[in-house]
Amino acid sequence: MQERIRNASNKVHRAVNWNREVDGFTFAFWEKNLEQMWVDTEFVPSKDRNVWDRLEPEVQDAYKKVLAGLTLLDTKQGNVGMPAIAEHVDILQRKAVLSFMAMMENIHAKSYSTIFTTLLTDVEIDEVFDWVEENQFLQFKAEQISHYYENITDNKTLYLAMVASVYLESFLFYSGFFLPLWLSGQGKMVASGEIINKIIQDESIHGVYVGLLAQELYNELTVAEQEEVDYETNALLEELMENEFAYTEDIYSILGLDHEVKNFLYYNANKALMNLGKPAKYEEKKINPIVQNGLNTESGTHDFFSTKGKSYKKAKHRALTDQDFSFPRLAEPLI
Repeated sequence: MQERIRNASNKVHRAVNWNREVDGFTFAFWEKNLEQMWVDTEFVPSKDRNVWDRLEPEVQDAYKKVLAGLTLLDTKQGNVGMPAIAEHVDILQRKAVLSFMAMMENIHAKSYSTIFTTLLTDVEIDEVFDWVEENQFLQFKAEQISHYYENITDNKTLYLAMVASVYLESFLFYSGFFLPLWLSGQGKMVASGEIINKIIQDESIHGVYVGLLAQELYNELTVAEQEEVDYETNALLEELMENEFAYTEDIYSILGLDHEVKNFLYYNANKALMNLGKPAKYEEKKINPIVQNGLNTESGTHDFFSTKGKSYKKAKHRALTDQDFSFPRLAEPLI
């Protein structure tokens, strides 16, 4: 038996070596992920129950739909996207970071159910998840992104999968984040909004990290391959933006917020492109100041020994700053 096993393969199995730095940024992202780690049960969204009961039915309907839509995207990212990219990345430290991020995506998905358990009946929960499966705009973006995750065969398709991941993390989530940010910024649904804020902090570093890997991989492609992926990158964004406009109208027009959400889409699409090392594509318009303030992860910062907020029970690490994304040890800029 042992002889047969020894002769079965000449493959060398490697152990991850965290004592040797592989680049100027992966270990920093590992540390930042650990620093930000949280779970949904550390929050108490039940504090929102009284506020929820006083919201207009149209606002309640939109709120539960955007959270259910976010659940779909996080489910896809945690179970398909990050694992697929991690499988095709060679460096073991990078695989570890991507795997950690995949775990956090699943925590995000579960956190929405924690909110639902507080606010909705079992029948209402089943209804909103049925709506996810029936909504053509949600299904379209999930299918479009999944296509790239499920068809990785070489560096070019791996790059496109990374592009899809950055679009999801840095752009597509944000039509869903708008309403919770808008409400919590007015003192409504604040406890649930704190969960959303934690998710946004995670998504911000996920998009930056995968974007750095994509930029590095882009530089390894031939000029012809770069032209091909540039065309695909632009075409995909245009398709996703058109669909996001339709999704936004479907959710937000009854609230009179659809135009403000569309402005928000342009802003975040440009952020996604920036994460990929690409120039902005869209003319940015004024963002609702309440939502803009909600994107500032430094808002309401406490010191390490303070609580993260009224609904959070564990000590808070410091908020993200621009310096967290500065990596002076990079040998060359990834452009």
